[in-house]
Amino acid sequence: MLLFAWYAWSDAADRAMKELTKKNENILDIERTNIQNNIEVMEWTGQLALSNREMNDYLELQEDMDTAWLIEFKNRTFASFQYFLFNNPRIANIRLFTSNPYVREFWPVVLKESRIKDKLWYDKVVAQQGMVWWEIGENRELLSGTSDGAAGEVSQVSLLRQYTYPGGEHGGILEVSMDVRNFFMNTYGSVQDPTSQLIAVSRDGAVYTDGSAELFGEATPASLIGRASLPQSEAKQVSRFELGRSSYMAISSYLPRLDIHLVNLVKLDDTLADIQRTRNLFLVVIIGLMALLSLLSFFMHSLILKRLRVLQDSMKKVRSGDFHVDVPVAGSDEVGELGHHYRQLLRKINELIAQQVNRQAAGKEAELRSLKNQIDSHFLYNTLENLKMLAEIEGQYTISDALTSLGGMMRYSLQWTRGHVRLRDEVQHIQNYIAIMNVRYDGKLELRLDIAPECLEQEVLKMSLQPIVENAVKHGMDDLDSDSGKLTVTVSAFVRLDDCVIEVTDNGCGIPGEQLRLLNGMLRMEEADYRERRSRTEARRGEGSGIGLRNVDHRLVMSYGQEYGLRVESVEGSFTKVVMTLPHLILTGGEPR
Repeated sequence: MLLFAWYAWSDAADRAMKELTKKNENILDIERTNIQNNIEVMEWTGQLALSNREMNDYLELQEDMDTAWLIEFKNRTFASFQYFLFNNPRIANIRLFTSNPYVREFWPVVLKESRIKDKLWYDKVVAQQGMVWWEIGENRELLSGTSDGAAGEVSQVSLLRQYTYPGGEHGGILEVSMDVRNFFMNTYGSVQDPTSQLIAVSRDGAVYTDGSAELFGEATPASLIGRASLPQSEAKQVSRFELGRSSYMAISSYLPRLDIHLVNLVKLDDTLADIQRTRNLFLVVIIGLMALLSLLSFFMHSLILKRLRVLQDSMKKVRSGDFHVDVPVAGSDEVGELGHHYRQLLRKINELIAQQVNRQAAGKEAELRSLKNQIDSHFLYNTLENLKMLAEIEGQYTISDALTSLGGMMRYSLQWTRGHVRLRDEVQHIQNYIAIMNVRYDGKLELRLDIAPECLEQEVLKMSLQPIVENAVKHGMDDLDSDSGKLTVTVSAFVRLDDCVIEVTDNGCGIPGEQLRLLNGMLRMEEADYRERRSRTEARRGEGSGIGLRNVDHRLVMSYGQEYGLRVESVEGSFTKVVMTLPHLILTGGEPR
């Protein structure tokens, strides 16, 4: 006890300081993460502003446009562009300063570059040649000549970047700004305890922090930062210093992208006082425990050791392989609790042994079933191949081609090694299906493909397009009036924004408006409502239940989310189109062809 007390007294301060340092390092890391998120938000917003095609066309005008054109542009394009960019409430300003004399200003986004040429950072931004330059400072008369002028003088963090025209000619400056209170959220927030405060120091030595924090009651932020050590690397550095009668600890980190230092300043007076009080209390407790334990140790030894020996003998039997040992140790104290849990442990071990034996038997049975299924599949493939060869020998090439397509469909359907395949694999499966159905319908089916090259490797759910095509063939051929007419099924795919859109269109007689509305509603309705609706539609001939489309839609929702799935469009007497929307994902693998 004396040795332990001596060690605890000498080590208490170090452990307390380590815990305090770790806690405040975590606060610093959280703020770094917040800053990184804000940087990404601002860069993403700037990229959106520069990638808008219609706005780029406007910035590249080579002639003066009349007032009517400008009003239409403002109401149609600029309004939606502005709303889209400012949908993040943390973004304070997004400005495009242009040098094009034909471009008219649209407050507050499109402005003349002449407004900022006298700014100190202008030449630095141009010298970056399209790279991002970060600037932190007061927004004093940033837009000279405008109505708001220097109103507010809010400190802001600004992303500045030169943009160019397609020929490489200087086009202007992009500015995305965020108030420092939003950019350094925890620095200006109230989540920290009164003994610590985050401070951001810019490249010019300016200090940004909550000046009303309790930590700055005895000294200003600038005077405290002047005593702290600021590193030039991203690794955190801890330094301690004293100012007046108070002790401080500064945890500093450098952010090279912004060229700023982020410092978590901690006042140590309360922590050191708590350590001293804890030491004094610990000394009193140690002396009392030494007296008490001296009296209890003799009685505890004789009470505990006997039942522990019983447990020891039981453990030796278990080690020798006997798991059916009875442990006659009871009671409500720690040893009795240990005996109870030891009995439960032995019972659980016996259950696991029995489960493992059953699992091994089940595994062997599953292996036999899998082997049997493989044998059955190979038997079917070989049988189809023999039939195909017989058909070719007899000159029945239509039957031979149909068997080839059927074999491809069977291999695709039975070899279910994964739930996702490439679009090209699913299209091959549809081609086999159409080839087989053309045998039935005497060549009255025509499949057209209009798939963008970037969609061929698109990830799709396996067997998700075939039910849609089958649905189009079933209803389209039933409604085909002319004996000489053809049902054309068109499968098209293209990329729209971040989505891949796949459309299956047939030139059948279409779906009436009311029936189309009910069909789209049945795709996402609750199961009980769907069953009731399905029972009503099945009682009437000519109306489909939509179960195939509903199953595909549910698979898409479960795989990708509620915003993806199916939608049915139709014009009665003209066409029916099923639109599948997927996230644009490239699948590097896919089913073997």
